[in-house]
Amino acid sequence: MKLYNTLTRTVEEFVPNEAGKVKMYTCGPTVYNFAHIGNLRTYLMEDVLEKYFRYAGYDVTRVMNITDIGHLSSDADSGEDKMLLGAKREHKTVLELAKFYTDAFFEDCAALNIKKPDVVQPATGCVDDFIKVISSLMEKGYAYFAGGNVYFDTSKLKDYHVFFNFKEEDLEVGVREGVDEDSNKRNKNDFVLWFTKSKFEDQALKWDSPWGVGYPGWHIECSCIAMKYLGEYVDIHCGGIDNVFPHHTNEIAQSEAYLGHKWCNYWFHVLHLNTSGGKMSKSSGGFLTLKKLAESGYSPMEYRFFCLQSHYRKSLVYSEENLANAATAYRKLKAKVQALSEEGEENAELMNEYKNKFSDVLGNDLNTSLAVTLVYDVLKEKNLSGKAKRALIADFEKVLSLGLLEKEEKQEAKGGLSAEEIEKYIADRAAAKKAKNYAEADRIRNLLAEKGITLIDTKEGTTYKTE
Repeated sequence: MKLYNTLTRTVEEFVPNEAGKVKMYTCGPTVYNFAHIGNLRTYLMEDVLEKYFRYAGYDVTRVMNITDIGHLSSDADSGEDKMLLGAKREHKTVLELAKFYTDAFFEDCAALNIKKPDVVQPATGCVDDFIKVISSLMEKGYAYFAGGNVYFDTSKLKDYHVFFNFKEEDLEVGVREGVDEDSNKRNKNDFVLWFTKSKFEDQALKWDSPWGVGYPGWHIECSCIAMKYLGEYVDIHCGGIDNVFPHHTNEIAQSEAYLGHKWCNYWFHVLHLNTSGGKMSKSSGGFLTLKKLAESGYSPMEYRFFCLQSHYRKSLVYSEENLANAATAYRKLKAKVQALSEEGEENAELMNEYKNKFSDVLGNDLNTSLAVTLVYDVLKEKNLSGKAKRALIADFEKVLSLGLLEKEEKQEAKGGLSAEEIEKYIADRAAAKKAKNYAEADRIRNLLAEKGITLIDTKEGTTYKTE
């Protein structure tokens, strides 16, 4: 398999440390609110990657953390503590908030056919591990205590900016733009490993440590959880592109300083889901969740299909029209798959050709768009029976997980109409418009509107949403 490695900025052959086995780590959610559909795009593409590894015959162990300890906006202990603010907003304890949104996150994942990782570890369960690693970093001279906090000393590294060719003078502080500099730091890029002095006097979760009562910095979580379950060598580390700096940069710094050798060989990053106004984020307000898409008439599988039509290294632009077009295409594709005969011979030779093509396109930097195109190619193949086509699509579904072969219970939409009946009305309306019978087309639109079904005309055809 060939993958783009953010660390080397090239597409290169994936070679795990141990033949036939993949140790995979993915950054999990900070559980202070619902995941928005941009977050879910990252987990969805990581899911495809994991399933392709398994499809290709690898024995995969995938680990994910859950950030249930306060996630600050900066290493200067400024900005908002997302967990604490969420708990106050919803009149819950921090742990109650964490459980509620962890459960909600995995419900969304299940709806999107995202496989749950082999290991899911909340940060609150690994505090002893954090203290152990931080203590070792201090003993080795990579960390120091100042102003009540423990910092990682980036000046001890030959190369801190492993992902980008940054110059230190170009960075005002070692965190994100617009963050006040922490005067306790020896160097601009240093980052907090442990807080004992916090600007949040009512910080809910604190633990005893050699440096006083406090709590860990954000970056130390993933390093320790990965090492706890995957050992000293990780094959591939995944996350959203916004994790590259400072989070993943700091993970590499502290992990390799602690271990004394290279830690992770491959870094897989998914680009943002953008709207017309830019990157989707929770801080901007009005973010879209899977539930909100469902309220607009779109299923989780239609959103998964929308994501798979784009490459993970390209920013995906969300608009209702773009999603509506994908939904229309998905519904038509599923209808064709469902209509396939279950009879006929299986042409093993031709089927293997298609399986090899499928493996090749996904093995070439996870090209999901071409993988979806192969489903259409199979449907059009004249030399395959319905039974063979079903078998091939079932094979592809081990990775794509689009639910194309799953029979759905007849679900009633608003007004007592099934999805099939709504599609029939849409087809009748299209025929009326083609015949220039606009009165009949308007009648059908109005009839559906009365039943709470809004038609959406796009370049690719007509879809709908329910109120």
